[in-house]
Amino acid sequence: MHLTHQRGPLHDLPDTPEAYDAVLAGVVEQALARLTPEGNLEHPDCVDDIGDTSLGITSLLALAWQGGKDPRLPEAVHRSLAFHLNERVYSEDNPGYPNLRVRNSAFPYARYTLAAGAHPIGDWPSTVWALLQAVNVLDQADGLVEDGQRAELLAVAHGYWRWLTEATFFNPQEAGNQAIGCVVGGLMLARHLPPREAGPVRARALELYTDEIRAHRVRDRGALLPPEHGGAYDNNYGPISLSFLAQAHRVSGEEIFAEDGDALARYIDARLTNGGFDNGGPRYSEQHSAFESVLGLRYFSRRIGSDLGRYRGDSRWARHAVKADGGVDGHFAWMLVWQIQDSTRWHREPPTAAARHQLRAGTVSVAFDDRMTPAVVEAGGTYCLPAAVNRQHGFGPVTDGFLLCRPMGEVRVRDVRAHGLTAKLVTKPVVGRDHVLRHVRSLYVTDGTTLWTTVAVERLDGTPYLLAGLPYAEDDGDRVRRTAHAAVSSAGPLRLTHPEHKGAEHFDARSELTQEQAAFALAEDPRGYGNPDEGWRHLAGSTALEAGPITHAPDDLHVFAVCYGTEEPITVSVERAEEGLTVRTDAFTAVLGPDDAHGEPQLTLRAVSG
Repeated sequence: MHLTHQRGPLHDLPDTPEAYDAVLAGVVEQALARLTPEGNLEHPDCVDDIGDTSLGITSLLALAWQGGKDPRLPEAVHRSLAFHLNERVYSEDNPGYPNLRVRNSAFPYARYTLAAGAHPIGDWPSTVWALLQAVNVLDQADGLVEDGQRAELLAVAHGYWRWLTEATFFNPQEAGNQAIGCVVGGLMLARHLPPREAGPVRARALELYTDEIRAHRVRDRGALLPPEHGGAYDNNYGPISLSFLAQAHRVSGEEIFAEDGDALARYIDARLTNGGFDNGGPRYSEQHSAFESVLGLRYFSRRIGSDLGRYRGDSRWARHAVKADGGVDGHFAWMLVWQIQDSTRWHREPPTAAARHQLRAGTVSVAFDDRMTPAVVEAGGTYCLPAAVNRQHGFGPVTDGFLLCRPMGEVRVRDVRAHGLTAKLVTKPVVGRDHVLRHVRSLYVTDGTTLWTTVAVERLDGTPYLLAGLPYAEDDGDRVRRTAHAAVSSAGPLRLTHPEHKGAEHFDARSELTQEQAAFALAEDPRGYGNPDEGWRHLAGSTALEAGPITHAPDDLHVFAVCYGTEEPITVSVERAEEGLTVRTDAFTAVLGPDDAHGEPQLTLRAVSG
């Protein structure tokens, strides 16, 4: 079974003016065939996310006209713009909408669904989207839209801004992408207003970004991030926020957007596997955006010097939003407009500098979470997630049912590249059920094809083992699909276990249920509004790789060693030497320590010559 939303890397989409001309030409033909006598360009199946969609198609027609002066388009733009102004602009309060600060303001807004009181929760983002569609039409209006209609559209756009920033609470869904989108709308609107009105709008947009978005950023993996639906990052909406930051920087020139975009881009780069797989978020675990992410990923890939375009998108939305039949939908059309207008080219090479929360070389990568425990391990085209045991999640030694991976103190990291090898040593103090402080040292070494992981910890009671991951997905070339198998070998006994218990709290990788579906089943709120990250944390047990300790280790240590990306037997020995703890494998020798005068771990690495 394929993961529905994670398909090809976004930088694999044709990215030339000719390709975009073909996209616009296709939109034009669909739109002209769909245009109703009233001027409606909405998809016939459109029910929700509807308030901005016809205007979105209008903005694409306006962009197409500026590029080719198709004589059929001025009349279509005039009629469709009239439809939006006459039929899709509301000024009476939507019954049941709880987020108003001013009643009966008469400011215009766009509805998420058309029926009064039916589903007003989405009116705020729908109005942001309508503002963005409107300013894109205004940007293309010269020579196309007559003065009276243009003035009416500008007045409505200004009214949208006032409804968003005066009549309602700002960002009521705590969605960073929506909030930054609103700021972008204000910045773009200001360019069309007379100076006495433009200055306050621009100033208010920058103030909202500084006070209502930037001041509330959430820290994760060393980065400050715009919060998304109550969490630090969502792998669907995070790249959309990055696109908004790119557009904010493009239209305003304000360095604050570039700085924050750089930080978010480096964060995405660190959590993203080499193969482009990612999961996790407070709104969606595995759903990925597509064309809505391209602008930000492309713009900031060039700024930070990394191949962010490896991010796998939903190729069904490769160029624009579509309905189930493949028909174009105007929702998110503003992002396609900006994507076409921006001339930045993809940066396609990985960065050369080491990143604290990532190990990456060749086809191997490890993304580490905030505690420096692997969040995803990729090798041999397979992705392993943290496994769960007794409601504890992660990678690490297990003794008496207790997982030793949560730090009790400072986590220290040492990165080394030598002799064609890339390595990361992670040391962390941990406390078990017995309240004894132990020192867990985890060494990750890769040659770009396979990944060796060696974990050493003070001697444990009972029959400890290493929780070595949940085999979850694999790359079949152009899609990501589910799996319950990974090519893994161990220097000690190795077993793949599945939960004995059934039910939502136990995830069996052999089932057809996806991680996202399982996470939503455990979330406190309904699908679409629940937090799958929180739901997944309720998982009690899962499919798991479990590796026993190796035999050749010092008497006072338990050492575990696994190799991802191969099922060939491996040999690992560990011994104490004057220079430190020495790990020997068939591929390399590593010396851990001694720590320096500040207690920082030292790592020496050399390859075994062939």
